[in-house]
Amino acid sequence: MCAANRPGLTRQVLIDTALRLLGEVGLEGLTVRRLAAELGVQSPALYWHIRTKQELLDGMAEHIIVAAGMGPPEDGETWQKWLARRARAYRQSLLAHRDGARIVANAAWLSPQTIKLFNDELAAMVDRGFPADLALRTITALSQYTNGFVLQEQAAYSKDATRPVELDSSALLLVAIREGASTIGDDAFDHGVQVIIDGTALALKKSG
Repeated sequence: MCAANRPGLTRQVLIDTALRLLGEVGLEGLTVRRLAAELGVQSPALYWHIRTKQELLDGMAEHIIVAAGMGPPEDGETWQKWLARRARAYRQSLLAHRDGARIVANAAWLSPQTIKLFNDELAAMVDRGFPADLALRTITALSQYTNGFVLQEQAAYSKDATRPVELDSSALLLVAIREGASTIGDDAFDHGVQVIIDGTALALKKSG
């Protein structure tokens, strides 16, 4: 039997295995050859299911995005609470995978099924009084903020994180840090999400 057609070797198996392997070797170490070896096949066998490495990375990105949970607000849930919940879930999904934010940030394609889920979210915002352009910009801004925030978090947690900068004892940055401020972590993330939501509320009011 051809290795490409062996039972159990599917596109989803490739994506799941690649995500597991990502945790061990990181994005730089994830190659088609390494994935094939993990699956016990030759590299050409993978191309029956995924044509390029970018297609593999796109599948991994889609898995991370969908795993966060997509769809309109729940019954009785305000758009503000929904956006905050979605942002937190998205961040956790990115953090669940080594280099998860880099994988998603460089995605080039999403399936029609995922695009439909995204469209359903936009439709829910329009039903709640959003102009279509403001709905799109809001979700995009929140997604990009979350991606960028997690990129910084995952860089800070890596072994190559930049060494701390020496600061004068009177520097405002040092004062803020001593008062409990942080540029990463739950509190810092939630602050940014709330700023976006508050700004969106003002924009929505002006649009009406």
